[in-house]
Amino acid sequence: MLEFRPDAAFSNPSRSVILIKGGFNLAFECTAPTPMILMCHVRPERQERFVRAETFTLYPDVPHSFFIDGFGNKCTRLVAPPGKLSIWNRFVIADSGLPEQLPYNAWQQDVADLPEETLPFLLGSRYCDTQLLMQQAWSLFGHLPEGWPRLQAILDYVHDRIRFDYRNARNDRTASQAHAEQTGVCRDYAHLAIAFCRCMNIPARYCSGYLGDIGVPLDPAPMDFSAWFEAYLGGAWWTLDARHNQPRTGRILMARGRDAADTALSTAFGNAALAEFSVITELEHSS
Repeated sequence: MLEFRPDAAFSNPSRSVILIKGGFNLAFECTAPTPMILMCHVRPERQERFVRAETFTLYPDVPHSFFIDGFGNKCTRLVAPPGKLSIWNRFVIADSGLPEQLPYNAWQQDVADLPEETLPFLLGSRYCDTQLLMQQAWSLFGHLPEGWPRLQAILDYVHDRIRFDYRNARNDRTASQAHAEQTGVCRDYAHLAIAFCRCMNIPARYCSGYLGDIGVPLDPAPMDFSAWFEAYLGGAWWTLDARHNQPRTGRILMARGRDAADTALSTAFGNAALAEFSVITELEHSS
């Protein structure tokens, strides 16, 4: 099993940590009993950092169960009743308080030497249509040194190529379409960066979760869930974000997968209209 890069602050007891309060309010309106799968929990391996565990509440309190999917994400399975189903979650989690590290000196392994667990993240997927971007990728990045220089060039290019605009959000936009349209939201930055990485033989996987305005100017837009990605260099997975293109503090991982299709917040097998949506990610206090 591949280990995620350890957080230096948590291995140093003298280092102060910060506490982050997170959660959400969701509601769906259904016209008939509707089976649903929710992927709205903090990743299981991050739950050891809880100061107050998740308080997951359904109203009405319908029967539900939890399971772990093939990517290690915690999922909730239920049947939403006709009418309105409200879903709330709250937790407090400890964070190192440090900005994320970048793989400045990490090398790029030959494909033949990569661990088997990374190989699925070299392949094209629903939203990361590598076959349509392969020639473009090698033209843009093929002349650069392997490893961090090539990965940094991908981040910079995607950051500059796409203009962030909530009004242009689309849930069916692929990486190649984001490249052509030059607009989108955080998932589009992630999909394009992932697709380019895979074209250049760098394993990359999609991530979703919480990202509050900690250590950066307050964003006036309403809080939302965020998307970023992880790339495999130097024998470890590294957290990267082409939208912001700078290390951030306080990122809380919910789900990983090949792309957004594997990490959907909700999947309804029927008609379930979103009736309420709000996200909370804020600094509670320091210790």
